[in-house]
Amino acid sequence: MNRSVFSELYYKVFQSGNRLFLFIGINVMVFVAIGLIAVGEFLFNKSTTTTDLIVRHIAMPAYLPKLAPKFWTIITYMFGHQKFFHILFNMLWLYWLGRIFLDFLNQKQFTFLYFAGGIAGALFFITAYYVFPAFQDEIEYSSLLGASASVMAIVVATATLLPDYTISMLLLGPVRLKYIALVYVLLDILAIAGANPGGSIAHLGGAFIGFLYIKQLRAGNDWSKMFLKKRKLTVVKKADTAPVKRSNLPDQDIIDTILDKISKSGYESLSKKEKEQLFNASKKE
Repeated sequence: MNRSVFSELYYKVFQSGNRLFLFIGINVMVFVAIGLIAVGEFLFNKSTTTTDLIVRHIAMPAYLPKLAPKFWTIITYMFGHQKFFHILFNMLWLYWLGRIFLDFLNQKQFTFLYFAGGIAGALFFITAYYVFPAFQDEIEYSSLLGASASVMAIVVATATLLPDYTISMLLLGPVRLKYIALVYVLLDILAIAGANPGGSIAHLGGAFIGFLYIKQLRAGNDWSKMFLKKRKLTVVKKADTAPVKRSNLPDQDIIDTILDKISKSGYESLSKKEKEQLFNASKKE
């Protein structure tokens, strides 16, 4: 029974082709690995020196002289967590909003925005420590860890794409995505004066790139295409084989019209044909 459970998880994370499951899986595995090493260290010598060393090589420093020799941390930081509730809420929001995102956009766009949100969060974080006097005494000792900026990019992008899409929340009932995103952005602004100001500023960087990405996408500029390789189409002729018709996917103008309709009247206002067109477009890579 346990083997089948692990086999199913392995398939979803590594073989299903779903980037949402892949990123959640990587975050969880890194968290568990760090946690298990910490437990082992504590039980045998009551210290966590190895764990601390690993975290320092994953977390991204704010201080540029420290960042330069650890340049990879601008990517690795967005897959690392040490606190349980930090990873729990990050992965829950990534799963909930990521599924909605992938219902309307594709895997490559999701991948691009996850990394773009994380990088934007890192740049906001570093800039804040160099610009604002409040952080200058702590710049050499501060670092960034966690997927929050990437998650915020997905949350705000989904809310910008589908502002009136509603989800049910415990104790609150149906809530529109635009209000959820607005509350989270406002809380991060207020939290700048709290215990983790750098983290809150990084979240705002992710939110900013999520909002900007969708605005540009609606204007016809898909930034994720900058990283796609052009492929040559090869036609192979086979004897006695009938030509295969390619299914017609709706063009971008139709999709934009459907998304506008969702924004104004909600997903349930779509006709069966419009839902099918949207579903087909969401499967296009």
